Amino acid sequence: MSLTLTVDGPRWRGHLEAVAAAHPGIVPVAKGNGYGFTLGRLARKAQWLADRGHDVRTLAVGTYDELPEVATRWHGDLLVLTPWRPWVPLPEPATGKRVVHTVSRLADLRDLLHADPTARLVLERMTSMRRHGMAARELWEAGELLRKHPGARVEGLALHLPLGQGGHVSEVSRLITDAVGADVPGSGLRTVWVSHLTDAELTSLRGQYADFTFRPRIGTSLWLGDRGALRVTATVLDVHPVDRGDAFGYRSRTAPKPGHVLVVSGGTAHGIGLEAPTGDQSMKARAATLARGGLDAVGFVRSPYSIDGKQRLFAEPPHMQASLLFLPHGSRVPEVGEDVEVRVRYTATTFDRVVIDG
Repeated sequence: MSLTLTVDGPRWRGHLEAVAAAHPGIVPVAKGNGYGFTLGRLARKAQWLADRGHDVRTLAVGTYDELPEVATRWHGDLLVLTPWRPWVPLPEPATGKRVVHTVSRLADLRDLLHADPTARLVLERMTSMRRHGMAARELWEAGELLRKHPGARVEGLALHLPLGQGGHVSEVSRLITDAVGADVPGSGLRTVWVSHLTDAELTSLRGQYADFTFRPRIGTSLWLGDRGALRVTATVLDVHPVDRGDAFGYRSRTAPKPGHVLVVSGGTAHGIGLEAPTGDQSMKARAATLARGGLDAVGFVRSPYSIDGKQRLFAEPPHMQASLLFLPHGSRVPEVGEDVEVRVRYTATTFDRVVIDG
């Protein structure tokens, strides 16, 4: 009686191993809702990949608050992707020695080294994404500062690149040149932690910079890369026949024509009906937005629930843990207890159950 993610275990694990084998030095990313799987499960799967002999030495999390959930399930290093700030408490020592901080501002580097002279860290360089990162001159100043703190361990250079903006090779090459000029002590910035490079770009850069190590940080294409291994279903909780004009729901809406109102599991608490802005700027995407707006105006909104291969309409906005669908007369009416398909955005959905078959 729940919103359930069912995983084809052998197929999913085979995909994880294939991605890990194709990306030496991979840094699995487990953040947010754990891509729908939960953070703890992803941490265990990262450990499983390492135990299977794959080159997985570091697990990345999004924030410091996520560390406790993964630290006991993953035994290697822990990279925090959100840059450290002075108001963030340092992790307790048992976990802290495994943590690699991301530092994106010179002032924060000074504060971190004051708080922990033995800190492990990566220096983030500003990219064309313009979210976090140091300018070239700041990298040079960071190198000077780090030479005064020989106890600190610089684990490399962090680059967070934009999605869908064409090739990144020339930009990465320029940023690496800046990093070399910074003259950071020790191995310095010859390990490059990167996000959103294609396999072809990684191959090209490894060929150009044979004395550098590239560590690809991968989340979506690792955990969600084989959608055929994943199936989301909701349970039909109740079925009510309605005639045209019959009232139903919290807001006493009326049925536009004869049919059935279905009560199905899954609501706003799960992320159903909550929509993040899309990055798709195509004419097709804009037309779809206009169409949804027209449906809103007349009280019909397409839901993510499908019955017999057809996406059905919400009868009213989703409730917290259940949703009402309108099924017009003539359609097959599911039985109470039957499961129906749901199309979701995994990174914005919380499932009641995650079932791994096999």
